[in-house]
Amino acid sequence: MRSIATRTGDDGSTSLMFGRRLSKSHPRVVSYGNIDELNSALGVARASSTDEWVGQVLIETQKELVGLMGELAVDDADVERYQKAGYACAEPEHLKRLDDVVAELENRAITFDGWSTPGASVHAATLDMARSICRRSERGVVALIETGGQVNPLSLKYLNRLSDVLWLLARYDETQIKTT
Repeated sequence: MRSIATRTGDDGSTSLMFGRRLSKSHPRVVSYGNIDELNSALGVARASSTDEWVGQVLIETQKELVGLMGELAVDDADVERYQKAGYACAEPEHLKRLDDVVAELENRAITFDGWSTPGASVHAATLDMARSICRRSERGVVALIETGGQVNPLSLKYLNRLSDVLWLLARYDETQIKTT
């Protein structure tokens, strides 16, 4: 059995898909690392949710983020290889799903007055934490693009829309508290 502790990263580098190595501080590694952190935060939010619909929105998002991380974990020279291998990518239907979630939440009579201070409930706070990590993830992808890295244009749109969804989900949770 192979060990997870390969020690190949002891020098501060990491392996991308298909074996190319980069510094752990490279914008590409930072961008997919931020999304990995976001996915973990969504796991905490999903575990603390008591609403089946919200849990379903979150698990679908987590699955889509795995594809987004995969795309970002590929060197520009290997993008075609990644696509030919059939790995998951950010797709227009993923963006549409998030747009549909925004529309659904906006139709659920969410109440809020200006900006919100996180912490009205544990679940809303986990969603707000995930939202702030999502925004950092978005900034990381922008930094990668600005350094010349190839990025699926849907990835940036997806993260921007996802932060809106997470903000609305937190407000939805707070609204549920007020009405019960």
